[in-house]
Amino acid sequence: MPELSEDYEIRRFDAAVQGEPGYPEAEKWVKAVSFGFHESTRSPDHVAKSLETYRADQRIMTGVYQTQDVAPGSLAADIPVATFGTLRKTLNVGFGRMLATHLVTAVTVRTSHRRRGLLRRMMSEDLALAKSEGLAMAALTASEGSIYGRFGYGVASFERTVKVDTTARFRLDHQAVGSVDVAEPKVLLEIAPEVFERVHRLTPGSIDRQEWYRQLASGSLGRDGKEDPAVKVALHYGPDGDVDGYVSYKFLGWETEPHTMHVVDLVAATHEAYLELWQFLAAIDLVDRITWEEAPLDDPLTWALADPRCIDSSDSRDMLWLRILDVVRALEARRYPGDGRLVLEVLDPLGLTAGTFTLAVSGGEAAVERAEAGVAPDLTLDVSALSSIFLGAVCPVTLTAAGRIREHKHGASLQARGLFAVERAAHCLTHF
Repeated sequence: MPELSEDYEIRRFDAAVQGEPGYPEAEKWVKAVSFGFHESTRSPDHVAKSLETYRADQRIMTGVYQTQDVAPGSLAADIPVATFGTLRKTLNVGFGRMLATHLVTAVTVRTSHRRRGLLRRMMSEDLALAKSEGLAMAALTASEGSIYGRFGYGVASFERTVKVDTTARFRLDHQAVGSVDVAEPKVLLEIAPEVFERVHRLTPGSIDRQEWYRQLASGSLGRDGKEDPAVKVALHYGPDGDVDGYVSYKFLGWETEPHTMHVVDLVAATHEAYLELWQFLAAIDLVDRITWEEAPLDDPLTWALADPRCIDSSDSRDMLWLRILDVVRALEARRYPGDGRLVLEVLDPLGLTAGTFTLAVSGGEAAVERAEAGVAPDLTLDVSALSSIFLGAVCPVTLTAAGRIREHKHGASLQARGLFAVERAAHCLTHF
């Protein structure tokens, strides 16, 4: 473990709610996170509501604190100079299988305390602890793309921002099988988790959602910590009358040109629900454009439109990053679309997963074990590259061309592409 200067100490504690002894410490931790992400100072009520959702998710808070006297006039020593949050949810690893996953969030280091090993110490200790507790996978969403590869994380899903022209150009080649109707936003407090659970079971790369999402989708708790009265909601009813999708949306104002409706959350458990929610959005009067920041790259909407150029999607980016903590358990957790055998030499900058492993798949099930000494690998790759191909988000052939994978047996990268494919493109609707 990297050494930590005697000028600092690390503390870990549970999220606390108002009235509990640990609340002041948790409140100051939230203040430090807000500062690190350049947010406006949260009001006491906003902090309290945030901590209520953190408690519901059983979030663990880690802070690095100064042990020496602080400079006169600077932030007090009880406000951490670095923060690190964790919670645990399930990850869909393909074909409906779920894997308990360690989520890392709220990572900040105050500018004046950087390059002192604080992040490396927090990350190294936390990942080692998660592995010792039986977790095979960690995940995060990154605000900067250059930080987390050195800790073994690899990009595992992508998303894009879309601006959809809903003028007369918008025509879908789809005959509705269900119906859409507006609803009171607060119905999503109950319905949103139920619909999302169906989507979660169907979508590789999906992370189960935290408490805050149902609050956001229903307008009960906006990003500013206040109720958002601008939020509207529509529900999709399938042929059997059950709710199998919803969209939460808000108007951006008459001063915005073209007049635009912004999607807050769109969750659909069937292909029909997805397209029919878009048909509903496109039919809203006095609106010429719909924007959404969490659309998939491999989007059925593009192929259902008579004119796919209705979609402006120039902004695409990485979303979910995965980090395998236990190669054997992670690779055996998922199902595979075909049979085969590969020997993988895995490198790990933190030493958590390094070794050579034999992956043998029969009947879609994997048996993984450490290879005997002297067994030659078919592929050599860093754990970050293995984490990226784990759900098929990146083609191993592409990573070989990029120098991220070394192929020792001709065709092994192509074989890995087939083995690590999942039933549909990985997509994650859960930011954390």
